[in-house]
Amino acid sequence: MAQLHNRISRRELKERILNDTTPRTTISFYCYFKIEEPPVFRDELYAQLKELGVMGRIYLAEEGINAQISLPTANLDNFKKYLYSIEPLNGIRLNVAVDDDGKSFYVLDVKVRKRIVADGITDPDFDMANRGRYVNADQFNQLTNDPDTVVIDMRNHYEYEVGHFENAIEVPSDTFREQLPMAVDMMKADKDKNIIMYCTGGIRCEKASAYMLHKGFKNVFHLEGGIINYVNQAKEKSLPNKFHGKNFVFDQRLGERVTDEIISNCHQCGKPADTHVNCVNDACHLLFIQCDECKTKMEGTCSKECFDFIHLPAEEQKEKRAGVDKGRNVF
Repeated sequence: MAQLHNRISRRELKERILNDTTPRTTISFYCYFKIEEPPVFRDELYAQLKELGVMGRIYLAEEGINAQISLPTANLDNFKKYLYSIEPLNGIRLNVAVDDDGKSFYVLDVKVRKRIVADGITDPDFDMANRGRYVNADQFNQLTNDPDTVVIDMRNHYEYEVGHFENAIEVPSDTFREQLPMAVDMMKADKDKNIIMYCTGGIRCEKASAYMLHKGFKNVFHLEGGIINYVNQAKEKSLPNKFHGKNFVFDQRLGERVTDEIISNCHQCGKPADTHVNCVNDACHLLFIQCDECKTKMEGTCSKECFDFIHLPAEEQKEKRAGVDKGRNVF
């Protein structure tokens, strides 16, 4: 029987990937489609992807699949062959990472969830089949030249901070479930305008576009494949790039460089910086922006309290960490 769960320590797996020189490709994809038995599909998917050397994070639910993965570049064709053999996924768009070092993931996690995106929607009449219209990079650029077009960023505040599209409106929150009703409220005076929603790879803005239509908006669009696909299309077709800064990603890289502009600041000294890090204090792990100077000065910690904490004896640190629930610790 195939092994259906990882049984090697994550620390060891991370060291293996960091020391492995095998060229790897980072890709993401998603699809809203009906999965009758997610646990059964999960086990089959895990076994097949494990054989192909896939690492990453995949969520399955009755509403579909959401995946961010990396795999040996040499296995990419076989991966596509398997993925496309699943009828609803045949020909699905694969977003290739913009700025990739091949070290994005070090373990394969395939998990069954209630939703592939936590949205907080409870209305039984909500239907993902009624979603906004796709726009590609060229169409996005043309529509956003129109002053009657509103661009909404459906990512978290810390993603928006390091990079976003020109004139994009931030929905200031760090959870998607909070953003949906906020976006509706913020746009209620602009119901007749063209509204384009975007996110990293397309999964959040696609659901957000359906939610806006559900709430009575008419001219709703969403950026096909999100920022990742837009940037790749703009490069391939030599189009003007309207995204500035860095694209935050939810893997070991924590960001892909899109333009050389640094539009955010170090959270400690205020100098221009856009590198997200997690506080090295195991009792904290706060996600924040830190410049190289502060990283050296603070030894990778986010505050004087954490700086002092990491210099305590190891046993004392362990005692103080006991029972600490860090939750979603974001600056």
